Formats: sequence, structure tokens, C-alpha cells
Amino acid sequence: MELKRKIQSKIDNWYINQSNKALLIKGARQVGKTHIIRTSLSNLDADFIEINLIENPAAITIFQEATSVNEIVMGLSTLTDKPFIKGKTVIFIDEVQKYKDIVTKIKFLVDEGSYRYILSGSLLGIELNNIDSAPVGYLSSIEMYPLDFEEFTQITNINKDVFNHLKECFYKRKPVLKTINDKMLSLYDQYLVVGGMPEAVSRFATTYNVNDILTIHNDISNLYKLDFTQYEENDKKLLISNIYEKIPAELLKQNRRFNLSDIKKGLHFERVESSFLWLKNAGVALPVYNATEPRIPLSLNEKQSLFKLYLSDVGMLTSRYGMATKTMILNRDNNLNNGGLFENAVVTELVSKGFKIYYYNSKKHGELDFIIEYHGMLTPIEVKSGKDYYVHSALDYCINNKEYNVKEAFVFANCNIQVQDKITYLPIYMAGFFEANSTEELVVNQIKF
Repeated sequence: MELKRKIQSKIDNWYINQSNKALLIKGARQVGKTHIIRTSLSNLDADFIEINLIENPAAITIFQEATSVNEIVMGLSTLTDKPFIKGKTVIFIDEVQKYKDIVTKIKFLVDEGSYRYILSGSLLGIELNNIDSAPVGYLSSIEMYPLDFEEFTQITNINKDVFNHLKECFYKRKPVLKTINDKMLSLYDQYLVVGGMPEAVSRFATTYNVNDILTIHNDISNLYKLDFTQYEENDKKLLISNIYEKIPAELLKQNRRFNLSDIKKGLHFERVESSFLWLKNAGVALPVYNATEPRIPLSLNEKQSLFKLYLSDVGMLTSRYGMATKTMILNRDNNLNNGGLFENAVVTELVSKGFKIYYYNSKKHGELDFIIEYHGMLTPIEVKSGKDYYVHSALDYCINNKEYNVKEAFVFANCNIQVQDKITYLPIYMAGFFEANSTEELVVNQIKF
């Protein structure tokens, strides 16, 4: 099945608007970067040439040895049968992590102006440490993530009109039609099992065989582990692997916080920090840092030595728990402790929408799952997997403390939309409706039943 991705519109806009900047698509392995670039350029009938630095190591030699832009282009032209047409051809360079000086070179290529450039690769946060400090005016970057829940539903018969109805309910804080809400909650269970890795979603759309999904996720995990072993600091390899392997167990704990002593007794954050950052920068794990106070700006209260750690794809997490957990999710088994899964799903949705997420812990009042800055306001969030989602003492404390100036708080659960004073209860699948920098107006279409 050909999966449509939201990021494609951004690639399309870059091409259609004739941006002079090079475009970089970043993201973890297997999220579909190469495929979506090819799809976008092909659908636009763009004249493009693809050069993969792994499949064509000679291209790296060209970049290293060429002394001018003309020499680079001339050298690259020998690697393909397609002609380079000035003012028309787009040069797509894939697996750019294999050449660490690409950012420096791309500045001169863009400056010369004969061609346009689009780049992609994995482990860019590791290999290209200066990628985010590229000279302004030369390079734009977009982070790509696994499919979110809305993208996942394209494998079903849920259409755009249904999502417009859901978003209208979200913005107006009114209940969703029960039939629709029940259907969406059921589909969200499938999303928890399958996740958003394109290969897993495509396979599920074809076979609906959960065993296939488990195999795909295991294969991707093995690719990640291979990356760990190639880390250049030998004494850090084992730590990276140990942290990655511990994430599922840590998320089964009541407070979800990552306890370094679970790796090794007496282990301090300073010892593990670089390994932890490796997983973050590789896009394999998503950190949620502690905020010492729930006050804006949250970044000023950040304490990086205390954190929760989630996988970048909720389906990958579910697969780490095994087939029995997947079966219990699909059967809505009340004995399942899936609070960590719910939290992981919410984190992946919010991060992909541009939010920086924190958690807050009060010794007296308990722990608040998440806090974000939403529409310029401090916004607390609780995630509940059971039926007791009305119980949230830490959230109540935060709301009632006038110093924190909370205007609205949210509880995500298996529920419908309901507003009680400052708390809005939302069905878990609506986490994806939050946008960090949204200025779009909703166009609501009438749904026919």
C-alpha cells in the first residue's frame, strides 16, 4: 500500500516555491525518508538525480578531492546516465551521514546556484554534529517521524470528513458522536500494536497479521543495535545497548522515570549522559526531562539528570513486550498495565507536532505526567489508561495553585470529550490534534451518515 505522509506537502512546497536553500530530511532509520523524497519529486515530475553515498562511495571521494563546485558536479555526473540540466535538475544526495563535511560543501553548491539539492540520512544527530548550525540561508531541515495516528488511519475507511468532525469537536470541546468515538478508540488499539513504522503499517494493511509486525519491529531493533556496535567509543557501546534495552521495563514502573541504578548500582548521570544523548540524537529514543517548577519558560526549570525515556515509535515498544501484550491490547483486557504505552503514544504525537515535553514531580502532591507550553500558556497533561481517569491529585494541585496560572489542563484516556472546570478530558487519539505552532483555521465539512 502506498502510504501518504504529511511531510510530503513540505517537500512539495520546497520544490514548487523554488527555494534556493538545500533541503535536509532528518529522522531515525526506517521512517521512510528516502521513499517520501522519491515519491514527492516523482509526483511533481521533477527532473532529479539520486546519489546514495553508501551505494556510491565514489561520490564521497569526489566530494573529498574536488577543489571547486564544477569539479564536484562533473564528478557526480559520471555516476549516472541522466544528464545534469542547469536550472532544472534536483540532486538528491541520500545517506549523507557517510560524509561528515557535507554541510560545508552544500554551502558552496547552493551559492553556485546551477542546481537544487535535497539531502537525507540517518544518525545525522550523531554523525553531523554541526548540521543545526549550518549557515543561515543555505540549508533548511525537516524532522521526519513514524506515522502518527491520523496517518495510520489511511489504511482504514476513515475519511477526511470524519477527522474534520473530530477536530471540530476538539476545538469546540464538545463530545464526539459515540459511534465515531468508539470506532476511533478501537483503531487506536490497533495503532498501539502496529505503531507508525511504514513497513509495519503497510504489511498490516495487507495481511492484518500481528506476527508479521513483531518480526518487522525486531528487524528494525536489530538495525539499531548494529548502529550501537559501530559507535566509535568502545567503552560506551555497552551503555547505549543497556539503556535501550531497559526502556520497556522502566516504562512499566508507576512513575516511568528512568532509574540509572537499574543499569548499574551507583551509576551517575555524568557517566551515562553521552550514551543517553546518542539515543536521543539518533532518533531512537525520546526524552522527557524533569521541570523543577511548572512555570513558563519551562526550559529555565529543566533538570536533565532526571528524565523519562520513551521509544520513538509506540509499536516498537509494544513489540518489546511480546505477542501476549499485543493480544491483550486488541482484546481490551483490563488486566493489562498499558499506562506506559499510552504515555509513549502521547509523547510521540506531541514531539512530532513540535512540542518540548517535561514532567513535574512534587514530593507532597505526586507526579504530573507531562507539562508543555501550549498557546503560550503552561498546560499540564495527565495520561490515564484505566477507568479511574477522574483521579489526578497532582493535576488538581497544579491547577489550584494560582502562582502557576493554569487556564486549561488535559486528561487523555479511553473516554469522550468532557469539560469540568479547567480540566478537559480527551480521548487518547486526540493527542495528535495539538500543534505547537498552529495558525491554521479549521474548515469543517458536513458528515453524512
